[in-house]
Amino acid sequence: MLGSASLEMTVEANGKKRTVVFSGDLGPRGAPLHRDPTPFERADLVFMESTYGDRDHKPLHDTAIEAREVLRRAVEAKGKVLVPTFAIGRTQLLLYLLASAFKRKTLPTFPVFIDSPMGIEATKVYQKHTELFDEEALAMQKSGELRANLETAQFCPKAEDSRALNDVEGPCLIMAGAGMCNGGRILHHFRHNLSRSNTTVLIVGYQSHGSLGRMLVDGKRVVSIYGEKIPVRAFVHTFGGLSGHAGQTDLLHWFDTLAPSRPRVILTHGEDRGRKPLGRLIRERYGIKVEYPGLGEIITA
Repeated sequence: MLGSASLEMTVEANGKKRTVVFSGDLGPRGAPLHRDPTPFERADLVFMESTYGDRDHKPLHDTAIEAREVLRRAVEAKGKVLVPTFAIGRTQLLLYLLASAFKRKTLPTFPVFIDSPMGIEATKVYQKHTELFDEEALAMQKSGELRANLETAQFCPKAEDSRALNDVEGPCLIMAGAGMCNGGRILHHFRHNLSRSNTTVLIVGYQSHGSLGRMLVDGKRVVSIYGEKIPVRAFVHTFGGLSGHAGQTDLLHWFDTLAPSRPRVILTHGEDRGRKPLGRLIRERYGIKVEYPGLGEIITA
């Protein structure tokens, strides 16, 4: 996310200084729009995330090609493309990728609606802080190409704006919250469009077990929305390369510069399926012991 940060603290106790690093949520290296994580030089204690410590994501380049093919078919079908998306980070990334595709003419231009009040406000923050973009995105912004290639993008801040999209004919793309389809305006669009065979649903983020999004991913043919049974005739497609979290390789790359100082490593923010494989790799590659604290456990330096 724009403005996200890792934290380095120098703590002095009993006349001894120690450096503590908290990774925060690390983003993938080479992702468009955002800069890569800044490495640290040394630490005595590292608290490191491990969300995807067991695997790497599909390359973004392959995901972008796949997305273009799916969107091209949706445009030819003159249907609506519904994207349940997280308001901060994912919405802006998708807008940037669409602008790039429109610029290169790898996709025909079509209307894009941001139907999320929080997503709209977050996008405005991005617009105000372009100094935090990576070099390619900054160049597009300075040249005016970013705005020019998103001329068809429209904000829908009010409820009546969202309802008015019922009368908009395709092809068009609607981004609406919530990202896991557990509430928000995306349910309104699902209710009106899931039963249409020319509708496309793009899943661009993790869908938790039991969520409506997971039911769609798993191929359920009838879902319940606001107590109403809705048949699913829409084409549902999942993209696996748009995660905001670093995969295993990028996590290890971030740790590379800290490893020579041989810090104590605490793996957090990940289920055991993610942090245990990452911990084994850290131990095997660097010879550093790794700890896996439980909920509520106190770490004493």
